[in-house]
Amino acid sequence: MTEIRKCQVLIIGAGPGGYVAGIRAGQLGLDTIVVEGDKSGGTCLIRGCIPSKAMIHAAERFESLSKHSSENGHMGITISSEPVLDMPSLISWKDSIVERLNKGVESLLKGAGVDLVRGWATFTGPKRCTVKTSEGDIEIEAENVIIATGSSHIDLPFMPCDEEFILSSTGALELDSLPSKVAIVGGGYIGLELGCALSKLGSEVTVIEGMDCVLGIFDKELRRPLEIWLKKHGVSIHTNSLAKSAEVKGRGASKKVELSFEKDGELQSIKVDKVLVTVGRKPNTKDWGLETMGVRMDHSGRFIRIDRQCRTNVPGVFAIGDVSGEPMLAHKASSQGEMVAEIISGLNREFDKIAIPAIVFTEPEIVSVGLMPDEAKERGEEIIVGKFPLAANGRALTLEAEKTGGFIRVVARDSDHVILGIQAVGSHVAELHGEFVLALEMGALLEDIADTVHAHPTMTEAFHESVLKSLGHAIHSA
Repeated sequence: MTEIRKCQVLIIGAGPGGYVAGIRAGQLGLDTIVVEGDKSGGTCLIRGCIPSKAMIHAAERFESLSKHSSENGHMGITISSEPVLDMPSLISWKDSIVERLNKGVESLLKGAGVDLVRGWATFTGPKRCTVKTSEGDIEIEAENVIIATGSSHIDLPFMPCDEEFILSSTGALELDSLPSKVAIVGGGYIGLELGCALSKLGSEVTVIEGMDCVLGIFDKELRRPLEIWLKKHGVSIHTNSLAKSAEVKGRGASKKVELSFEKDGELQSIKVDKVLVTVGRKPNTKDWGLETMGVRMDHSGRFIRIDRQCRTNVPGVFAIGDVSGEPMLAHKASSQGEMVAEIISGLNREFDKIAIPAIVFTEPEIVSVGLMPDEAKERGEEIIVGKFPLAANGRALTLEAEKTGGFIRVVARDSDHVILGIQAVGSHVAELHGEFVLALEMGALLEDIADTVHAHPTMTEAFHESVLKSLGHAIHSA
C-alpha cells in the first residue's frame, strides 16, 4: 500500500534554491518536505560551481609551481624538480570537498526539522505527487509547492555526450587522466573556465564558438585581458565556427575524436583526445509531470512564468532558480528560495533586486554588477565612466594580479552621480564583488564611495580610485 503524507511545504529539488528554501521554511516552523533524486546541493555543489572552482584552484597552484621550477625560478624561489600532476588524486581531493558540503547541506536540513526524501517525484496534480524511492512509492500532498528542479546541460543532437570522449562539464570534472588535446564547443563561461584550467594543467586547448567572439555577454574592453591570456597560453580560438560532427577513430588507447566544424564556409577538422560540449543549459521542466500542474510558461516557452514573489498562476505553487528564468545562477536561486519560504510563512517579501552579480572564473576573472556602459546608453542614460588599472594598485602588484592587464570600471549617471554598474577584470577580482553589489543595492553615489576609507594595501582601493577617476581626481592614476 502506498504511503500518503501531507505537509505545508513541498520542495522539489535540493539544489541551491531548494535546500535554502527548505532550511528557511524549517526555521520558520513550517512542516516541510524536500524531494531530491540525486545528492543534496544540486548541480552547483555536486557537478558545477564548487567542483569546477576546486579544479581551477588546483590548476592555478600547478601553474604557479611550474613557474618556480623553471631555470631561474620565480620570486626568488626555485623548486629543483618540475611538479607532477596526479589527475586521480586531484579528482579525489575535489570530490572530498563536494562530499563535505553535501553532508553539510543534509545536516542543515535535518537541523531545521526538514524531511529529506530521496527519490524522483512525478506530479499528478498541482499539489500532489508520487515519489519513487528505494523503499517504495510515497504519495505527498502539500498546501504549498516550490518547484526548484534546476537545469541540465544541452546536448548537441549530432554529438551527444557519452562522458568518455564527448564530455559535458560533468564528465570534464571526472577525468581520470589529463587529455593531451581538448576541443571545447562553446565559448561561454563554462567552457572557458574549464578551458583555462585544462590549459594551466598542460592540455592543448581549442575553442569552437559560433558567435564572432567568446564571452559575448561582456563588452570588448572586459573581454580583452582574457583574450590576451588565451593567446599567450596557446589556446586556439575559432569564432564564427559551427561544430558539425564528432567521430571516434582508432583502437584502444590510441582512440581520438575527429571534430569537424564549419568556418568561413569551409569544413575543417581537428583530432583531439576529448571534446567538451558547453553550449548552454536548459531548465528541467520535462518528464516529471509539470503539464499536470496547470502552470503557465513564459513567452519563450522554456521557463515557468512567475511574478515578483515567484508565484506561478496556480495558487500555492511557486517556481525558483533555473526553471524560472534568466539569469540561471545559484545565488539568484538561493535568494528566491529564502524569500518564498518567508512568503509562505506570512511575511511580506518581493524579489526586487537592483543587480545580480555575474562572475566568470577564467584567467583573469571577470565580474559584472549592474549596467555596462553600452547597456546604460541603450537605456537613454547619460553616463560618466571611471576606470582604474590594477597595475597602479600596490596590493595587486604583490599578488601579481596586474599581469593580466586588469582594471576596475565604474559607470554612473552624469546628472546625479548614482552608480549604475561596476565591472572588473583581473586575478582575484571575484572577491571584490560584494562591495560592488552592495553599492548598487544601497543606491550609492560616486561621492559615497569616494568618501569611504578603504584599507591599504588592498585591491578594494582600486574600486575607490576608479570612482575618483570618474570624478576627475584619481590619486594614483594620470
